[in-house]
Amino acid sequence: MKGLVVVLVGLVIVGAVGASAAQRPVVPAMFVLGDSTLDVGNNNHLPGKDVPRANEPFYGIDFPGGARATGRFSNGYNIADFVARHLGFERSPLAYLVLKSRNYLIPSALTRGVSYASAGAGILDSTNAGKNIPLSKQVSYFASTKAEMEAAWGRHKVSKLLASSFFLLGFGSNDLFQSRPKSQADVAALYATLVSNYSAAITELYGMGARKLGIISPGPVGCVPRVRLLNATGACNDGMNRLTVGLAAAFKYGLAAALSPTRLPGLTYSLADSFAGTRANFDNPQAAGFVNADSACCGSGRLGAEGECMRNATVCSDRDVYAFFDNVHPSQRAAELGAQALFVDGPTQITTPISFKELAHQR
Repeated sequence: MKGLVVVLVGLVIVGAVGASAAQRPVVPAMFVLGDSTLDVGNNNHLPGKDVPRANEPFYGIDFPGGARATGRFSNGYNIADFVARHLGFERSPLAYLVLKSRNYLIPSALTRGVSYASAGAGILDSTNAGKNIPLSKQVSYFASTKAEMEAAWGRHKVSKLLASSFFLLGFGSNDLFQSRPKSQADVAALYATLVSNYSAAITELYGMGARKLGIISPGPVGCVPRVRLLNATGACNDGMNRLTVGLAAAFKYGLAAALSPTRLPGLTYSLADSFAGTRANFDNPQAAGFVNADSACCGSGRLGAEGECMRNATVCSDRDVYAFFDNVHPSQRAAELGAQALFVDGPTQITTPISFKELAHQR
């Protein structure tokens, strides 16, 4: 399944799309590692007929500046774009493979950042193997980028830049969707493996200079239209959602231990509980401004989930009132609300131990 990460729409905060992007960036660069909700075009440059790509209508139908498919699994911006706008950038940094093809990787890395995110990617290399850039390879691509940055700019300057940059990570949903645990022991083993591999990758990033990490945990994967389609009533799959809740807890406590100041001095992170921030909106979508939170805006058949979002698909006229654009991925409006929730402090905060806003301003 294309990067199975769900809408993160914990809070409704009224405002213009990405209004904060007019500010001066609060960090020198942003580096993105993740799956399809963060992918901005890497998969369009991967070989293979089975690679998930968002390279045809109606993807990008509302993309600011002109409707066009950009490799985002969205009708417009995705969560990475809105996080970038909250940090003061125009949108997400460009995809690594796009930058490589344009011979513009290092200028972008030094002034804006790079996105390594890939639809279908997981924490485990075995997740959708051969059809994406897994976490381990994304980290490897960052390592090669860093080496080129140092060759162009010097080790000291690059080290200073990376220490102040924002690293956005979003993995786990595809690993859950690919898993088939048959017992509680299997579930525990799965969580342990995911936390261990994720911690190891983050430790590698730390070793290369990353000091600010914003981590988005999986949302309720059992509520995406393609999964609802398997239920005669169109209800969420509670079993899959329980797996997600368990993984969120495993991330919260497992990553906290792995990323503790005693192990990784100077590292600061913010972990977003996407499930907690989203589930209320499926129970009461109108409160979040959605008319529809169970069907795809772009697709075909029951719940709009029986067919893919393609040139011959049916597309809704008002994308902003749908939580999902296709049968898996959030609409631009849902992504906007989700990103806003990441930066909220206080009683409704869905991040721990600090918000993305606090993380960005850490010195």
